[in-house]
Amino acid sequence: MTELTGKTALVTGAAGGIGTAIARTFVALGARVFLTDVDGPALARLADELGTGVDHAVSDVSDEASARSVLEQVRQRYGRLDIAVLNAGIEGAIGQIGEIKLADFDRVVAVNLRGVFIALSWLMPHMKTRGGGSIVILSSVGGVRGSAGLGAYVASKHGCVGLMRTAALEGAPHGVRVNTVNPAAIDTRMMRSIEAGRNPAAADSVRAATAAAIPLGRYGTAEEVAAMVAFLAGDKAAFCTGNTYLVDGGTMAGLAAK
Repeated sequence: MTELTGKTALVTGAAGGIGTAIARTFVALGARVFLTDVDGPALARLADELGTGVDHAVSDVSDEASARSVLEQVRQRYGRLDIAVLNAGIEGAIGQIGEIKLADFDRVVAVNLRGVFIALSWLMPHMKTRGGGSIVILSSVGGVRGSAGLGAYVASKHGCVGLMRTAALEGAPHGVRVNTVNPAAIDTRMMRSIEAGRNPAAADSVRAATAAAIPLGRYGTAEEVAAMVAFLAGDKAAFCTGNTYLVDGGTMAGLAAK
């Protein structure tokens, strides 16, 4: 037996870099996994790769009807849900406040924050009734500090931390644990998009400067984030709830040594 054998898990945003790593890790640890994403072809390829024990459905986490339909499919398929990883998120447009359009702000908040609230609105009553569970929300170091040019993203990720803390307090009497994982720069498509958004003509130099500002001197990997998520999802983290777990190479400790 492995750490998540016998447990059922939902992973949103599963077709992205971190979501894919989480899905692979969960399957390797023995969980039955239901994957969702808006990218149907990429989602289907991942499900095919992972094979038996994996179900999937296309869903937009920001759309209540779409999200609840998937959650109902999970209930019908498994009867219960032990773990939920609310990973779906977008970076949005890069630009300072006053430059970014309101529609861009609204879209980021809809996916990154509204989507989490919609899922929690279903998950919390379900897990309370089932006698417990673990919910892991993917936030960011942008959820505990600011970042110039990423106002919408930062606001949404701060909101995720606030929702997590409230849900953790409400879930604790019922055995429902809720935490956030807060990565720094991770080597994924999203970071490449942010690099290009900050300086389209010199994205490589943005990457180099970003890595140099991290005390460990490099970007993290999606697999390193997945390892933290898997820990919080499992029984070894039974006393962990209501907190932010940084996967940041020392970023929040202070400035990197020169």
